[in-house]
Formats: sequence, structure tokens, C-alpha cells
Amino acid sequence: MQGKAVANRTKSQWQTPKNEETMNMNDPGNTTFLDQLITNVVQTRFEDIEKGTIKHAKNRILDTLGCLIGGANDAGNSQLYDLIRTWGGRQEATILVHGVKVPAHNAAMMNAIMARSFDFEPVSPYVDGVSVPGHITGTTLMVALALSEIQDITGKEFLTALLVGDDLSARVSILGSGPSTFSGRDRVGPINLFGSTAIAGRILKLDSIQLRNALGLLLAYLGGSHQLIYDTTTAYKLSQGTSARDSIISAQMARAGWTGAKDALFSDFGYYNVFSAGVRDPEIVTKNLGQEYYSDSTFKPYPCCRLNHSAIDCALALVQKYEIQINDIDEIIIQVAPPVLEDILSKPFEIGDFPHASAIFSIQYNVANVLLRKSSVPKDFTEEAIRDPKIMILVGKMKMTALTEGEAESARVSIRLRDGQNISEFTEIARGDPRRPLSEDELLTKYWNNVEFGGMLKRENAEKIIEMIENLEKLDSILDLIQLIKTD
Repeated sequence: MQGKAVANRTKSQWQTPKNEETMNMNDPGNTTFLDQLITNVVQTRFEDIEKGTIKHAKNRILDTLGCLIGGANDAGNSQLYDLIRTWGGRQEATILVHGVKVPAHNAAMMNAIMARSFDFEPVSPYVDGVSVPGHITGTTLMVALALSEIQDITGKEFLTALLVGDDLSARVSILGSGPSTFSGRDRVGPINLFGSTAIAGRILKLDSIQLRNALGLLLAYLGGSHQLIYDTTTAYKLSQGTSARDSIISAQMARAGWTGAKDALFSDFGYYNVFSAGVRDPEIVTKNLGQEYYSDSTFKPYPCCRLNHSAIDCALALVQKYEIQINDIDEIIIQVAPPVLEDILSKPFEIGDFPHASAIFSIQYNVANVLLRKSSVPKDFTEEAIRDPKIMILVGKMKMTALTEGEAESARVSIRLRDGQNISEFTEIARGDPRRPLSEDELLTKYWNNVEFGGMLKRENAEKIIEMIENLEKLDSILDLIQLIKTD
């Protein structure tokens, strides 16, 4: 299959987009787009970054740590935790919440997987006004934390490293986005690799040549498949973990002297030409570089795939406006955009081998859950909640159809009651989008709900985490923060 795909490409499709003044790889007097990205990673100072960007980063850090705390004991995680402990190795970095130290790359992997467990972390960076798929912070933050235990860096350096890495991943993502580029590959993992490696390189003090090599080594790690999501497997959350692990390994190998591809992004067999449909407008990757630091822009109010959220908003509005009894429901019609209607999320809900994934990637489950429980919180995604027979009764009354209004993530939920009454709600933009943002109080409520659900962290520690993140740039050592994110 791969050979056939290569054979069908013309030479022009493989060529690196070039600007004669800036893109000649063989002329040391010129710089490539990748050179500019690397320079930004290495040379950015904390003082170069706007206060609003710093504040947004702090919100993402708190939100993601809350998701990790709440997801620490999610299904499958305890088995992986036990397995990693059997691997042994140097005690370099902490598996958060649990408090055990393991090699840094393994700690970062485990922490990233715990953070992704309820599909609850920040998502969807906006780059040059375009929203693109992504779960960046759940990976990059865990790499920054793990390596901070090796290098013992300040809060200012921690924030700077995180932001240049998030920015790199976000910039890389925009060029490979769009429906025409979808080929079944899981873009979350590969995109996160670039930013996480930039963070690792920055914290490990790689020079520009070493960082280029570290990024070049990533071509040996790129992969991932949406089949892991379509089959609702435990491994849907794996690519964020392996990206965290592999980025640290790549940076360490480059520091040890290994060389990688000269241009991991734009070369003939680089990321864009092999793992996406190519590059349409390469200048976007460096537009406003060093002036704007992009990152995840959407904070999720509900612990499931973002494409469920508009339908959840509709269902919550209905149960808040009307006293709906599930036995009074005759029919439920859920309308979503045509591309979503063709996605796994719109398939009839079935409980697979990993029920949690079956639920978080199902619009039908999420609407049924709200109608039944009038909520969408982590406890609604435990196996006991998912297997409640009332869920399947409601699912049996559902019909999915195409929506002809709104945006790609819009939804309408209509209910016909047995007394003949018809009620309906439409959501164009789901809560949490930058155009409909969560408030500071809502973010704090989400954090505390995760802490309570996780049940492993002392309230005193959880309160100190909030205070420390609010003043992160004043912190002399990130180790002080890490010490709080574990049980005694």
C-alpha cells in the first residue's frame, strides 16, 4: 500500500516548497522556515511574551493538572502504572499523583496518558484565525514537568519552554490540517512530538544544531491511527503518552551526538509530504513568530470528545427548561453537521471491550446521559454508569440526521414527548470555545470536581497548587510545584 502511494505521487508533490531567498538548504547564508522556528525556541525570553499569553498558559496548566488528577485511576491506567514500575531504571521524574519516580521519559508518558484519560484537557489551537484539531497541552506540559526534575528550572523558564513548544506544535498543525489531509492517521501524537521535543531541547539546553537533529529524529517515531479510536480501545490515549516519551528520548539522543533529518518538516520525505497532503501556504508557519505564541484555545466543560459538546449543551438546556421524565420521551432526534454524521461519534452506541472509550466517543451516549442524569461529569463515564440499562432504552429512541445550519460542530436536539409536545434546542458554538469561553470560576469548579473525583490528593495540596500556578513566574524551582501533585 505504501509503495503504491509513493509511486502515484508526482515529483512536484514531493518537492519542498522553496523561496529562493530563504529556503536553500545548501546555502549556510540562508535560513529555512525550520531554522526560524528553532531560533524562536532557543532564543525566546520570558519577557518577550505578553501577559495575556502567560495568563492563558497558567489556566491551561491548572486545567490539565486537574484532568490528570481526576484521570489518575481511570480504566487501564493502573495496569500501565504497574508495568512501568517493573521496567525499573533511574529514578529521575515523578509519576504524578502516585509519587513514584521512574526514568523521565516513562514518567512523561504515564502522566500524559493520565491527563488524556477523560478526554477533558484543553484542545484546538487557533493559528492565524483558524481552529485546528489538537490536544497539545496534555503532552507538552508533562514533558516540561518531567524534565524540570532533572534540570531544576525556575517558573519563568518553565513557562517559556512550555510556550515555545506549544507554539511550535500549533504552527506545525495548521499546515497539515483540513479535510483533504485526513487519511486515518492520528494527528494528535505526531503534532505533539514537535512541540514536546522543542520543550525537551530547551530545558536540556540543546543548541540549534542539536535541536534540529532532535526534531529530525522524530521521523523515526511518527505514526498513530484513528482505528484505535474507531474501535474504542484503551489505546485511544496512547499516542499522547508515546509522544511525550519519544520527544525526551530524541532530545537526549541528539545531545549525545545522534543526527537526524536536516528538515523534519519540509524536506521531500518530511512530515508534510509523508504524513499529510503537503503544504499549501508555508509562510503561515512563521507568521508573527516571536510575537504571538499559539496554544490550545478551548477549555472543555464536559469529559468527552469535543464533537459531543454542542449536543450536550442542547440536552442540558432541555432538561433545565423542561421537567423531562425519560419514560415520557417518545423520540429523540439529534442533528449534527454532515461530516460529524459520518464519524464514529454518530454511530449507534454500543459498549465495546473498553466501555469508557465507547462512551466518550458517542454522541448518543452523551445525550442519553444528560437526559438521564442531568449532568456530564467524570462519574457519568464510569463503567457502572455506562452500563445502566436506562441508557440503552434512551439510545433506542434516538435518530441521527444531518444538520443544515450552523458550523461544523453545531448541533440540534429535538424531543417528541408522548403527549405530543415537541421541544428542541440548537447550539451553534459549544461552551468552552474562545467565542463562548468558560469563566475563571467555571475553570476552578472543573478543577475541584476533578480533584474530588480523583480522590487521591489532599485538599490542602490542591489549594496550594492553585496558588503556586497563579504565581508561577515567581517560583525559584518547579520542584516545589511537583511536590504538591502527589499523595503522601
